[in-house]
Amino acid sequence: MTIRRAPARLKGNRRVPPKDYTQMWTDLGLDLEAHAGLMNVLGSFYTDIYLTQTNRPKGMEYLDFVISEVHGLRIEELLAAKAQGRKVIGAFCLYVPEEILIAADAVSVGLCAGADIGTAQAEQVLPRNTCALIKSFFGFKLAGLCPYVEACDFVIGETTCDGKTKAYEIFNQYKETFVLEVPHTKSPAATKLWRSEIGRLVEKVETAAGKKITAANLLKAIETVNAKRAVLGRLNLLRAADPAPISGRDALLINQVAFYDDPVRFTKKIGELCDELEARVAAREGVAPKGTPRVLLSGCPMAIPNWKVPFLVEKNGAVIVGEESCVGERGTRNLVDLTGVDISDRDAILDRIAERYFKIDCAVFTPNADRNLHVREMSARNHAGGVIHYAIQFCTPYLMEAHGMEQTAREMEIPLLRLETDYSMEDAPQLETRIQAFLEMIR
Repeated sequence: MTIRRAPARLKGNRRVPPKDYTQMWTDLGLDLEAHAGLMNVLGSFYTDIYLTQTNRPKGMEYLDFVISEVHGLRIEELLAAKAQGRKVIGAFCLYVPEEILIAADAVSVGLCAGADIGTAQAEQVLPRNTCALIKSFFGFKLAGLCPYVEACDFVIGETTCDGKTKAYEIFNQYKETFVLEVPHTKSPAATKLWRSEIGRLVEKVETAAGKKITAANLLKAIETVNAKRAVLGRLNLLRAADPAPISGRDALLINQVAFYDDPVRFTKKIGELCDELEARVAAREGVAPKGTPRVLLSGCPMAIPNWKVPFLVEKNGAVIVGEESCVGERGTRNLVDLTGVDISDRDAILDRIAERYFKIDCAVFTPNADRNLHVREMSARNHAGGVIHYAIQFCTPYLMEAHGMEQTAREMEIPLLRLETDYSMEDAPQLETRIQAFLEMIR
């Protein structure tokens, strides 16, 4: 991807020109012509949405670099890991415990896609009224555009909605897909089922990696993943300041990159960024003037490069101060708590991992009162003047939950805007008009 003003690659202390990855992409089986077109479009899109921001934290240069090498250096790292005998495992959802993959010395990468790409190919095997997220990850695969899928040894799906559950049956024809069953209630029986699924995942990963997942390795993996989530929690708390020290677009980008960057390197870089943001807060410096309308974004996940709604919100004079989303606090809220656990007991550690992931308040659960509670907490903590409930078209769970979220917003006495959209830009003018009217209510 070519991004104007993005840093060049680093080698020691020298900056070197971007590397030519054509042979690597060829070996992975990508459609080179289509891929080049995609990278050019996304590079321009990124420049317009991100690099035009003013008073942006300097620490965001690392994220710019990551995006500029999104299909380059990181893929090279994954292939180097494979050459060392490590497995690369892709995941589509928060319910796949990173700790288990890392404990087997595997590399975990997120795979959900957020672009209106390969739709024609996807609709040859999927119904047209399938949600954009599902069509996107299918489209990237079928159109030969995603080096992450090609670099993976296998991928892990999950039963978080009927569309994805059935889609994985078809996807398995193109890439080996292991499916975790996520229960739709949190009853005692469902809790036992979920714990058994964690055990089944451990067996699959051990077999694939050819390595035993030990208590000691789980502890190291938990430390790594807890540190990553903790630094993202630190970032979220800093966003409560007024003026906001970082834009919602940049915070979203950080959360998106967290799914596939090296976790140790990512944690270090975001920690450095948080140091910069703390200095900004102390100096009362922000990306927008004090008193700028503050918005909480709630609902469906926004995978790279799904930046349409955040861009329209902030382009029109507001700042997004939190994401109640899978690509946001839903995925980082809880750490794995080992208090009182015998750290030599692998099963006891796996129990705590299972407990941590079962706290996620996905819309697939019924009832799901925790999600409304978290919207209340986040709105109060980050002083949001309104909530935008974002749902991908045809995403039944989140579209259904919008009704209860409206009730919650009324009780909080703040306005809520329901947006239902897909990944195309065709509805951007209509969305912008509605967002402008909404922001007038909270100025």
